[in-house]
Amino acid sequence: MSYLLGIDVGTSGTKSVLFNEHGAVLASATREYPLYQPCNGWAEQDPDDWWDASVETVRSVLQTAAIQPADIAGVGISGQMHGLVLLDGKGNVLRKAILWCDQRTAAQCEEITWLVGRARLIEITANPALTGFTAGKILWVRENEPAIYEKCCHILLPKDYIRYKLTGEFATDVSDASGMQLLDVPGRKWADEVLEKLEIERSLLCRVYESAEVTGTVHRQAAEVTGLAFGTPVVGGAGDNAAAAVGTGVVRDGRAFTTIGTSGVVYAHSSGVRIDAKGRVHTFCSAVPGEWHVMGVTLAAGLSMSWFRDNFCAEERGRAESEGRNVYDVMDEEAAKVSPGCDRLLYLPYLMGERTPHLDPDCRGVFFGLSAMHTRAHLIRAVMEGVSFSLLDCMDILSQMGLDITEMRVTGGGGTSALWRQILCDMFGCPVCTVRSRQGPALGAALLAGVGTGIFSSVPQACDTVVACDKKEQPNYERGDFYAGYHVLYQQLYTALSAGYKQLGALS
Repeated sequence: MSYLLGIDVGTSGTKSVLFNEHGAVLASATREYPLYQPCNGWAEQDPDDWWDASVETVRSVLQTAAIQPADIAGVGISGQMHGLVLLDGKGNVLRKAILWCDQRTAAQCEEITWLVGRARLIEITANPALTGFTAGKILWVRENEPAIYEKCCHILLPKDYIRYKLTGEFATDVSDASGMQLLDVPGRKWADEVLEKLEIERSLLCRVYESAEVTGTVHRQAAEVTGLAFGTPVVGGAGDNAAAAVGTGVVRDGRAFTTIGTSGVVYAHSSGVRIDAKGRVHTFCSAVPGEWHVMGVTLAAGLSMSWFRDNFCAEERGRAESEGRNVYDVMDEEAAKVSPGCDRLLYLPYLMGERTPHLDPDCRGVFFGLSAMHTRAHLIRAVMEGVSFSLLDCMDILSQMGLDITEMRVTGGGGTSALWRQILCDMFGCPVCTVRSRQGPALGAALLAGVGTGIFSSVPQACDTVVACDKKEQPNYERGDFYAGYHVLYQQLYTALSAGYKQLGALS
């Protein structure tokens, strides 16, 4: 039997998982590493921490599984998107990587928009200039650290640094490159017009591959330190959300997934290019060759629930500890006692500003409609419903773009809640299910390796073979109609409060 290795280079840690060709996990290992924040709003990591974590976790899974390294057919890599890794001509790291969540590039985003033009930028790269994307980070280094930029010979994304360390090749894939703001997303190639206007040399960038294409093989030095066999193929892989889509089987039109992690994502597959001219959602290349995906993001999904838990749920935490249970299960039980609509109580989950559909860093969280009758249980359910309304905002935009979603798959911590899944199901008006595997991006990366090495004939065929649904909820259309009325008011509240948010942000 052949085996497949998935390496997921995350923000909190790197996870390596070894699968057999049926998708069963043989071994898994994770290693965490630090996040550096030298200034308010900055976020950096040391790329060599990623490599050390990759070496350690790969060696661990090989030792645990006790298989012959030569039996691993291929390696796939997924990872956090948008990060900037700069190397000199000898392949040495020039500075710590600037991460996706770093907010230092507001001025550079304005500069990019002015140089390219907002409409033209969205037309080419399918997205407006955002502080999270890589292009602004490149301009920031060039403007603020010119001595470092002068030495730069290679610009990589986080997972592609691991590829370089494994293979010696400078390569990326279309899904991850889509988040750099330098790719012609409809054309799946570097955007020469953008590069010219931003004065970024194309020679600094990697060669772009489709996600399932072989980009190189493990070289001898990497084989010695990781335990992998010399010559093992390494495929293009994918950015974390694109890899998660493969790991959850969202690789055909009509399918989408919702993630309720710290942030929330609604991700829909599309066989054709669909771009929102207003830039409210992201359009990126899919890990399926020649296809795309559209993604909306809400910034404080699971974060809203963890914030409420930490600050207001001492009783539930104590009960969970005494009963040996998860506190979120106890909070679910309390929320389930409250009727939909929470007796006319709404929550706006803007604890960290918002991205979809508002692109507003100044908006903040709100409980609207509080009265003396409301209990903590009402507030817990209101948080669930408010986050779900925000995700419904994303769904509405996808619908306006002509994406007909008939099946939603749910992942992330919030997806383990049957109550939260049912709320989403009723609001979305389509079946909602979880998938049996919880490996997400690592499984997706491994399946891409399986396609690239011929174990599977295509990405959809790999998913049909390995990915299966688990728990499934059906929509209650009567409750969906009920929620629709609340959603109208929810949307009106942002409009009514938007000027106040700006005033609040200006206060000392």
